[in-house]
Amino acid sequence: MDIVLVHPEIPHNSGCAARLSAALGVPLHLVEPLGFKLEDRYLKRAGLDYWPLVDLTVHRDMAQLRAHFTTGAGASAIDRTLSERVQLFSARGGRSLFEADFHAEDVLMFGAESSGLPPELLEEFAERRVYLPIRTGIRSLNLANTVAVGVYTAMNRAGQALPDNDGSYVAHAHGCRGDILL
Repeated sequence: MDIVLVHPEIPHNSGCAARLSAALGVPLHLVEPLGFKLEDRYLKRAGLDYWPLVDLTVHRDMAQLRAHFTTGAGASAIDRTLSERVQLFSARGGRSLFEADFHAEDVLMFGAESSGLPPELLEEFAERRVYLPIRTGIRSLNLANTVAVGVYTAMNRAGQALPDNDGSYVAHAHGCRGDILL
């Protein structure tokens, strides 16, 4: 499973997605243009010292992302095309997250905070839209929250093993310093 943020604008949300990526061992992809620089202190702060554990790929545009998942390092080992793997998270229609089917090699795609996913993607993959149920009158949920709920639910529905953790904390040799409380 892969997480893709298309044109993210707020560094804190991308930093939270990076921390989730590290916690679950799920690759994170950012598609430019970004609304921040990767050196942004808020991005780094949200990801804490887990950045060495993030499998991060930055794509200059959607064409490069598509190439990655079609013929590049992210191409599916079981020969499913991107159109069969992508799950577009949108506040605008589709299937409820809790009714959608997921597979281990799915690509979970999330859009910009202010505008969501590009209209051409939503049109091209209209049958691949997934939404989180919210009350009428609420425009959308925060991107970081949507990514967290979406990724955990998708992994669980796909039958993927979640990390085996009994709630204790042991510092990772390449990750967070032991003196930072989470």
